[in-house]
Amino acid sequence: VQLAESGGGLVQAGGSVRLSCVASGSVFSLNAMQWYREGPGRHRELVAHIDTDGSATYADSVKGRFTASRDNARSTVYLQMDNLKPQDTALYRCRDYSGPYWGPGTQVTVSS
Repeated sequence: VQLAESGGGLVQAGGSVRLSCVASGSVFSLNAMQWYREGPGRHRELVAHIDTDGSATYADSVKGRFTASRDNARSTVYLQMDNLKPQDTALYRCRDYSGPYWGPGTQVTVSS
């Protein structure tokens, strides 16, 4: 299983970014997916968990601002991030919940 994230970058506080994670080598539609974030001085945090039916749960820190979705036909999971804050700065990584399958991550930096 290989995962590849994209869409990160530098954004101003209050702005938006949409991350993508493309999966290969798995039966994507059968697996729940997760978004995590990590970085210097912060522990790894589960940001969102999205089930096979598209229903999602979120960390309290992002609830109401982030939206996870998936397109099974494209084997892709998304993370729409709105009203970004400097504390959202991190490396964002996706994970295939069926096993220890992680992408390398995409960096999001939010400037104040």
